[in-house]
Order: sequence, then structure tokens, then C-alpha cells
Amino acid sequence: MLRKIGLKLILAVSITAILIIGVYSYFNIKSQSEVLLAEVERHANQLIETVKNSTRYAMLLNQREHTLEIINTIGKDPAIKDIRILNKEGEIIYSPRKEDIGKMLDIQAQSCYACHAENKPLEKLAIKERTRIFREHPDSSRILGIVNPIYNEQSCYEADCHAHPKNVKVLGVLDVTISLKEVEKQIYKNEIREAVFTIIAITSIGFIIGFFVKRWVDRPVKELVKATEQVASGNLNFKISELGNDELGSLAKSFNNMTKKLDETSQQLYQSTKMASLGQLAAGVAHEINNPLTGVLTYSSFLLKRAKDNPQLQEDLSVIVRETIRSREIVKGLLDFARQSTPKKSLIDINEIINRAIAVVNNQLKINRISLQKNFDLELPKITADANQIQQVFLNLFMNSIDAIGFNGGTLKVKTAQIDLSPKGITQIKNALCPKTHNLIDQENKIGGMPSIRLKIKSNCNEGFVYLDPVYGKSRHFGGFSIDRNTAHNISCPTCNVSLIDKNEKCPKCGGAIYKIQVPEQGFIEGCASFKDDWQRWKFIDSLGEKKFVEIEISDSGCGIPQENIYKIFEPFFSTKGQRGTGLGLSIVWGIIDNHKGTISVESEVGKGTTFTIRLPQEESTDNI
Repeated sequence: MLRKIGLKLILAVSITAILIIGVYSYFNIKSQSEVLLAEVERHANQLIETVKNSTRYAMLLNQREHTLEIINTIGKDPAIKDIRILNKEGEIIYSPRKEDIGKMLDIQAQSCYACHAENKPLEKLAIKERTRIFREHPDSSRILGIVNPIYNEQSCYEADCHAHPKNVKVLGVLDVTISLKEVEKQIYKNEIREAVFTIIAITSIGFIIGFFVKRWVDRPVKELVKATEQVASGNLNFKISELGNDELGSLAKSFNNMTKKLDETSQQLYQSTKMASLGQLAAGVAHEINNPLTGVLTYSSFLLKRAKDNPQLQEDLSVIVRETIRSREIVKGLLDFARQSTPKKSLIDINEIINRAIAVVNNQLKINRISLQKNFDLELPKITADANQIQQVFLNLFMNSIDAIGFNGGTLKVKTAQIDLSPKGITQIKNALCPKTHNLIDQENKIGGMPSIRLKIKSNCNEGFVYLDPVYGKSRHFGGFSIDRNTAHNISCPTCNVSLIDKNEKCPKCGGAIYKIQVPEQGFIEGCASFKDDWQRWKFIDSLGEKKFVEIEISDSGCGIPQENIYKIFEPFFSTKGQRGTGLGLSIVWGIIDNHKGTISVESEVGKGTTFTIRLPQEESTDNI
């Protein structure tokens, strides 16, 4: 039982509550008792002063009967145990009890000790020292006694009736004793009430803590333990239900993300194994496949020559010839892509390549009742590219659009245009080094489908990593923890911890520090180290000026792509089609566009459609960015 973290927390908090409430109750009862006794003492002082003032005049006139009557009347009060007046020799001269009158008191007694502790009566006695609390018997209630000295005044030593010597300072004392029985009853009630409160408070705290510990700690921990057991048994599809927004809730979300990535990795590994086997199979039977393709190509070419008088048949045969040639190139193209081979580039007309791809999928567009809208720039210049690979890009994107639209009909739009763009905002940072030449490119954490730039960041007492957008001029950075943009950060290399802060320059926008990252043979990338703004500078790229691009937009009115998947679609083996897709189509598209020094981006909204934007440079670039 004591192994459970919830029970440990409940016991620890309960014991702490017992100690705190117990100490508080002890001092609270002690304080209440002292207050009650102080109040009784104050009333006793007021009483004794009243008695002293009431008997003063009668004693000056030596009216003993009148003085005794006052003493007897006051002594009848049930709260007063005894009241008496003693002379300086310790003889009782006034008392409600007649048998006590004339008795001598022992100076060591409770009522005399304070004054006679030095074997001589004190002339002055502090108010605190006039009181004493004692018991007549061990099992009796406590008694509060208070004495008040009767001093020799001028009216006393000059009186005609009973003059006292002038040099005598103290004539006697007034002694009053009050039973504390009622006070003790009240203190006892307070103790019982405090004990009951303590028990109720501790019990309530225990139940409340137990409830919240079970809800906030015990249940989430059980869910996490259950999840780890499920994952350990091989069930990577197990998901932890929502556990809140606290640390355990974040841990559960991280766990779910981890199992999701593990599952994806497992699927990718399976797909990799399957595709590796398929690759071996394709390599083994490529010759056998090419033989029938060669036969189809030969006979279709022969029939094409004989169909000069039949334009419709000739058009169909032309498609067969062209697609047979392209089919023969696909196997080789896939193998070339896997080996990152260089495209066979030549001057091509993008509009013509798009029309070829449309001709292949035209029947599928009709079957799915998809309306095709073309908006071509007829003056579009030719670019240097591999025609087969670029056609493969368009075919993949068209087929994805057809699948996204389905059989309910929709719209597919294709637009081409010539644009001039600054390299800022489109140039990918593919190489990044620290001053000690450690690689800063992170292949695991991607932004926009591209490997990010991983930096170590220390902000106040927090330390973690920040991942920079790999596209120069964009600021889709994200961090492993919340970054305070109003404080200075120390940014360094995750490998060697060397600082990447440039102490000689400041951010022109906010005036803060800047980071500086080396790009081999292309200078340095600089950016705002406080991340208050999106300032970045790459002098080498900026010096190249604007470039001309051919831009192709392919838009569909299909189902759209969820935002959480938008940057995963270009990853190998990631597919939103389930068993119907291999997850290689868009990965191949990305590789082809990247090999042509171009860019591809995607915008999508679930239920409204998707737009792919491809930009290919008009002039062959030799920069290895």
C-alpha cells in the first residue's frame, strides 16, 4: 500500500496538517487561558481598588462596625472566596468570617510571601507581583489571590482617632481571593472545542486532500502506468484520455505524441522494409517488364504510322506511345530518385508538360465529374528541367486532388505565371555550423517539411532548445519551453555549448542581441536573439538580388488536409489515404522540386480544399543553398 504515490502524499500532508494544526491549537488554547486569567486579574484589581476606596473613609474615622459591614457585604459575593484586611504584623483585623479575626498569618503563606520574601515588608509592590494563583488542596480548583497595600497617608498619621507614626510607610494590606473554578470550566470547554475542531479539520483536510490527490495524481499516474504497460506489450495505438492542463496532463499529451510517432516510425519501418523488398523485386524483374513495354511501344508506334487517316485513333495511339515511354522511365526514375541521381534537364515548356499530365488523367476527371479550369500564362518562358520528372510531379498532384475531391464532383484549377521574387522568404538553409563547425541542422524536428536549425537557449533559469525556421526570412520558430521575449537569452551550440551571440552588433529593430550562424561558403545568417521581432539578415543571399521564377498553382475543392498533418505530407511514407497510399508520392514530388532548385508549399483548410504552389527558377542555379 505504501508504494502508491497517492497514499504517500496523503500521509505526508496529513501528518504535516496534524503537526501544524496541533501546534496552532496548543498555542491558541494557551493564549485563550492567559487572556481569561488576565481578564479575571483585571477585574480583581478593579474590585480591590473599589473595596479600598469604599472603606477608606470609615477607617479614617475608625468606624470599625461600618468597615466590617462593607467587608461582610462584599464577602457575600459567590465569586469571592475570601476578603480580609491585615495589619502590618500579619494580624487579621477585618474578615467576613468572625473566627478569623485576630489570627496571625505566617509570612511564608501565599498572601504574605511576595512582600516578605526579603524578611522585611516592601514599601512598593508591582501590580503583577500582587497576584498569585495557588491551590488549597491538590485536587481543588485554583484560586487567584491579590493583595493591595494600605499606605500611611497624611490623613492617617495626623488623625485624632488613631494617629500612626509618620515614618511608617505601610499600615497593612487588603487581601482578596477569588475562585477560578468557572474560569477553569471555560478553559476546559475551550480545550474540548479546540480538540473537536482539530479532529474535524484534520479529518476534512485528509478527505479533501485524498479526493484531489486521487483525482489529480492517483488517476493520472494509474493511466500513465497502464499506458506504459500497453506500449510495452506492443500496443502503440493506446491513447491516454484527457488528464487536464497541468504537468501530468502535458506528460500524457507528450506520451500520446510519443506513441503516435513510435507508431508512425513502426509503420514507416514496415513501409521501408516493404519498399526495399519492392525495390529489389523491381530491380530483378526490370528487364522482364521492359520487354513487354518494348513490344507495346513497337506495335503502338507501328499502328500510329498507319493511322494517319484517322486523327482520333492517331491521338489515342500517341497517348499510348508517350505513356509507354514514360512508364518505362518510371521504374528507372524511381531508382534514380532513391539514389538521388541528377535530373536529365533540357529546355521545356511548363504549359505543355501540364497539358500532357492532364491528358493522362482526363478520363479520371470526367468519371469523377471534376471541372478543370486552366489559367495559363501563354508567354511563359521555357525553363531548364527534366520533363519526365516534372510531369511526374503534376501527375502526382492531380491524382491527389482527384482522390481528395472524390466522386461527388468538384473543381480543379491550374494556373501558371512568371514572377520575380526576392530570395528572402523562399531560400532554404540547408547547411548551418557553429564556430567549431558542429552541424546545427536537425533532421528530426522539421518546419514546413524541412529540417530545422537546432540551437540551445538559456532564458532566466530555464534551459532548453529552440528550432529556427529553415527558410531564410520566415519566423515559424518554436521552442521546447516558453520563451520570455522581454529578457536576454544566451544562445549556444547544442553540441559544444559555444556562444552564438554576436557581441559586436545589435538588432536594428529592437536593439537587442543577435545570433550569428555560419553557412559554409555563403557567409553568415544573423537574427534577433530575443525573438521580439522577425529580423534576419543573410548578406550573401541578399546580394544575389531578385530571381525570376515560373509559378504553378494547383488548387482543388477537395476535403482538405488537417493542420496537424500539413507539414508531414512531404515526409516519406506519411499518407492520409490509409492502405490506399504508400506515402511516397509527395515525398518524390518534394525531391524532384528540390533537385530542380525550386520550392513547393501548401495551403489547406479542411472541407474547403488545398492549394499547392510550385516555383521553379527560370535560370539554372549553381548555388548550393
